[in-house]
Amino acid sequence: MTRLFGTDGVRGVANTELTPELVYRLGQAGAYVLTSETKRNPRILVGMDTRVSGCMLESALVAGICSVGAEAVCLDIVPTPAVAYLTRYYEADAGVVISASHNSFEFNGVKFFDSRGYKLPDETEDSIEALVRKGLDGALLPSGAGVGRRRNASNALRDYVDFLKSTIDNDLTGLKIAVDCANGASYQAAPILFEELGAQVFTINNCPDGLNINRNCGSTHMSRLQEFVRECGADIGLAFDGDADRVLAVDENGELVDGDRILAIIGLEMKKNGQLAHDTIVVTVMSNIGFDIMAREKGLRLVRTKVGDRYVLEEMLDKGYTLGGEQSGHIILLEHNTTGDGLLTALQLLNVMKSTGSKLTELAGVMQVLPQVLKNAKVRNENKHRYMEDELVARLCCELEDEFRGEGRVLIRPSGTEPLVRVMIEGKDKEYITKRAAGLAAMIEKRLG
Repeated sequence: MTRLFGTDGVRGVANTELTPELVYRLGQAGAYVLTSETKRNPRILVGMDTRVSGCMLESALVAGICSVGAEAVCLDIVPTPAVAYLTRYYEADAGVVISASHNSFEFNGVKFFDSRGYKLPDETEDSIEALVRKGLDGALLPSGAGVGRRRNASNALRDYVDFLKSTIDNDLTGLKIAVDCANGASYQAAPILFEELGAQVFTINNCPDGLNINRNCGSTHMSRLQEFVRECGADIGLAFDGDADRVLAVDENGELVDGDRILAIIGLEMKKNGQLAHDTIVVTVMSNIGFDIMAREKGLRLVRTKVGDRYVLEEMLDKGYTLGGEQSGHIILLEHNTTGDGLLTALQLLNVMKSTGSKLTELAGVMQVLPQVLKNAKVRNENKHRYMEDELVARLCCELEDEFRGEGRVLIRPSGTEPLVRVMIEGKDKEYITKRAAGLAAMIEKRLG
């Protein structure tokens, strides 16, 4: 049986895969599991992004929450990280976001946070899923005065923006900022935040109609923002995804500044100010080898995890690190928030620009991004995890790593959904690494296909 919860909550096409009935059961089961130890009447925050299906699914979720006697506090349209922060700030028992992040409008999802604002561990998700599948015993459901109520929060966006402003000491006067809101959850918060701090703000894709979220815009489609930065002469461009838990940047020349470079810029400033715990940044195996080279030169330590922000966060919490993230711009600043926060990350990046008086091109130049080449090898599905068991494949990988001498990298990993092994090679010579990646992929196909 396929697991309901994926890497980031329950997601699917709204009203066919993610039906109101399923969302009602998720609300009911999630509220029961997450508030079972609560001695008072529990409160659960509910936020959403701008998708047309949001209101329909919010109604179903709230009904499920109220059916177990919990109060549903509706925040309306707010970024995902706002729900994580406000769950703590309002001392709620849990938070839920209705969003499918960077996916197109027909998709939606349900993601839970615990009372501390953290995403749920697998075992808690499993408990919720088990209740969704078997249903809640009717004897456990209240009636009469015991049924929960819905309440609308009036100051959610204001409280979140005020929190963000409190994380820096500077204002942003003198900066010209181009912002792509992806027609998503940042469409109100981003302009308010940057304008109140004194920046001159130029905004695109901030007119959501329920259908245009992430449509050729935001952090997954950077070309329009790159043009827009050049058109309006901005000092920086910032692109959020649909639920604003990630951000990518564009420098004053219209060149992309990805999550690795944003992490490097913020991390070096934190190290300089004595704020970077253990002088360490947590990244995933997909971060560019140029990050490693820069880190060695600047006295930084990198710790790598599997792909996925949940693995980055687990490592940060386990070892006491304060900064981590992914190339995609999903960056966690644990001193301030418990999940990836695009607006918070953008603000810290702007703060470095203002504090140092440096242009983004200068700051981003600290790290050279080495070329990356990705090739897919088609294999039998039962063999896709066995590539390193093959002596010839393993030997070729080791020879390549030795050849690069720390200035290149070979990464092989199986696809999560297809009968493929993905071969990624990084190095200084793109033509050469393309040839070697193709050769290695062909070898894997021959041996395991």
